[in-house]
Amino acid sequence: MSQRSRRTCWNACRNDAAIGIIAPADVDIIVRFARRIIVMSTSIRGLPDSQCSRRNILQGCAAGVLAAGATLPLRSQADDSPTGDKTRPGVSIRGIYGGFPREILEKRETPADYGINAIWVGSGSLNADEIDRYRKLGLKVFAEFNSMHATEFLKDHPDAAPIGPDGKPAPPPQGWQGVSAFHPEYRSDRMKEFRRVLATFDIDGIWLDYHHAHASWERAEHILPDTDFSPQALRLFTEKTKIELPADVPAAAKVLLGERRDSWTDFRCGVFTDWVREYRGILDEVRPRALLGTFHCPWSPEDYEGAIRHKLAIDLKSQSQYLDVFSIMPYHARFGHSKDPAWIAQQIERLGKLLQIEGTENEKKRIWPIVQLSDWGERVPVDQVESVLDYGARSPATGLMVFHWSGMSKEWDKVEALKRMYLSYRPA
Repeated sequence: MSQRSRRTCWNACRNDAAIGIIAPADVDIIVRFARRIIVMSTSIRGLPDSQCSRRNILQGCAAGVLAAGATLPLRSQADDSPTGDKTRPGVSIRGIYGGFPREILEKRETPADYGINAIWVGSGSLNADEIDRYRKLGLKVFAEFNSMHATEFLKDHPDAAPIGPDGKPAPPPQGWQGVSAFHPEYRSDRMKEFRRVLATFDIDGIWLDYHHAHASWERAEHILPDTDFSPQALRLFTEKTKIELPADVPAAAKVLLGERRDSWTDFRCGVFTDWVREYRGILDEVRPRALLGTFHCPWSPEDYEGAIRHKLAIDLKSQSQYLDVFSIMPYHARFGHSKDPAWIAQQIERLGKLLQIEGTENEKKRIWPIVQLSDWGERVPVDQVESVLDYGARSPATGLMVFHWSGMSKEWDKVEALKRMYLSYRPA
């Protein structure tokens, strides 16, 4: 085999490593030992050029590295996969979150050149001409919709602020200000805006964002206050459950956070789920072919003493009857796992078990995680990009997107790393 053929095969090995035969992190080690392997591995040296397949090269790499005395943990993706898959599932959606990727077009390239086939844009930044432009480039265009964080509403409706156990408006934890899910005018405002977005823009789907109670959870050290003890909420609780409460808000809160905690949690979760039901009804009426997704907290029901339900009022199992796609947010660096990107796959697996989603081809419910590549708090180094995407695409996920384009586009090495991985994923 000629030296040129060997070099071609080594390059192929590097470019396609992410298909699951070896881990992306091992490729540099293999290439580093390339010359030694060529000399020592008879399994490659004797092959004619026609037999220089990627699989032969990789098998030859293993033999050569072992002969050289190197300790290289060659493995299939399944060896450390939380789900034990033998092959990577089809990654049908390879997306970016955070706007239209104009920087790619400015380079006279297309998103398809980077393996990108979907984008998520904030509903306030949607533009019909841009949607048409990227649709013609083969992309699906999804919108993000702010559900419980439209704080401008509070300027004219201060009574829509969530109420704490002391009967006063709850301070915004770490600056994060929510709005009460029990305020009728706020709910009407959000539904009206949701309908407008769907009626105005030809989008492929819309994702609920910030659909949780007043809290700051998107960080390693979260603050999760107990809310919402508004007059509307307390009155509706009694109507729904027939449980009488003290007239005094602090006294009522003490009951609801004590002996009636489970009833209070179920009630609040039910209200948030009912919002999702109403969103679904509007979507089915206005743009029935569009998908309804949600960006949501990556915690399981057991994490932090059940905080996803008790504190955030998120009941994913209940909401699942109205949703098509779950975009779990396992931001590893932001949430204190900067050195452990495998945590991403663990959370995805737990979500799949909770919702009984396996990642098979004909399932109606899908998991498309959003993973962190941009710096937010802790840095995500360039050499970690491939591992983050690898773990983010593990079963039962059948698609994924990255957070977020505006940050990534300022570090083009990260975009190039994303390109290598996205292009390596086989289509569904």
